[in-house]
Amino acid sequence: MSFSFEKTEIDGVIIITPDVFSDERGLFLETYVKPVFECNGVDAGFVQDNHSFSKKGVLRGLHYQAPPKAQAKLVYVASGAILDVAVDIRRSSPTYKKWVSVRLSDHNRQMLYIPEGFAHGFLCLSDTAHVMYKCSALYAPEHERGIRWDDPELSIPWPLKDPILSAKDAKNPYLRDAEPFE
Repeated sequence: MSFSFEKTEIDGVIIITPDVFSDERGLFLETYVKPVFECNGVDAGFVQDNHSFSKKGVLRGLHYQAPPKAQAKLVYVASGAILDVAVDIRRSSPTYKKWVSVRLSDHNRQMLYIPEGFAHGFLCLSDTAHVMYKCSALYAPEHERGIRWDDPELSIPWPLKDPILSAKDAKNPYLRDAEPFE
């Protein structure tokens, strides 16, 4: 089994494509092999796996956890399609306020690695989507933070003007008003 690791324009954010083996019975692929990932710059020490189910038009995010409970994430779509977005919120970073967006789906089987210091969100593009992601720190509600999905400073070109948001996400602050990530 092998993977390809594609660096993005933001250091540390990596698009990962696994080998997929399919035949008349279906398919098989590996989504994580610790020594292979570590050799390719993904050494997050994952401790929690999450599964999110969304309907078309649902936007989740932009979320992050503040230090000392910051999380790196490895995002994978088991079924459906999403537009996955990672925003660099590290104020000392040369790519502060820059973002990467990737279409992840059950067709391309790609994954996105998002290091600590990034806000993460996704928009469900298909009728439904099952999104799986590994986290490098346990969920800590007292450290949970968010940024508005439509922050004009970020200018993320979401393909939907009025997504379905949770009540909490609808109240997220703009990046300029959010708790800084140092």
